[in-house]
Amino acid sequence: MSIRLGILPGPPFHQALVTAALTKHSDYEPFGAAAMAHILIADDDEMIAEMASEILINAGHACGWVTDGKKALELLRWRRPDLLLLDQDMPQLSGASVLRAMRTSPKLYDLPVIMFTATTGAKDEEQARYQGAQDYIRKPFDEKFLVWRVNQVLKARAERPKHMELHELMERNAGRFDETIREDNRAV
Repeated sequence: MSIRLGILPGPPFHQALVTAALTKHSDYEPFGAAAMAHILIADDDEMIAEMASEILINAGHACGWVTDGKKALELLRWRRPDLLLLDQDMPQLSGASVLRAMRTSPKLYDLPVIMFTATTGAKDEEQARYQGAQDYIRKPFDEKFLVWRVNQVLKARAERPKHMELHELMERNAGRFDETIREDNRAV
């Protein structure tokens, strides 16, 4: 079991950071990609995880990986990334179990997930989407395809409202959220 986190400096990464820092445009996309995102990869094959991590780092994202489902959940509870690439077959907890735990968590229910697996078949993909995955990438993967799919999921997430804990979302939808704010403002 290992955890690897890192950002490898390189010209595309450096240029994207400098350009993004100088740009006040919220939908800026360096090199045709989404702005830098924090991505966690959960895959028991360290070679695949490292290769995907390096590809995404070179595309301008911060990336790290863990090698089992249990460690992925521990890390997700500690720090919420912008996206999770999740392998289906891992020790400790399968990708499906991790995904189920996330979708029932008040803090992780809306975290974008791409199933990242060697499992093939339309039924597997359909099941992953049914369980809450936004996309499905089969291994072996093409570098450009990986970056493109990751950026597509990140872009779709950026167009949605900002994350709100589940109980806050439910209170807002029930009309209680605004009343609570008004009551708090009156007390001050």
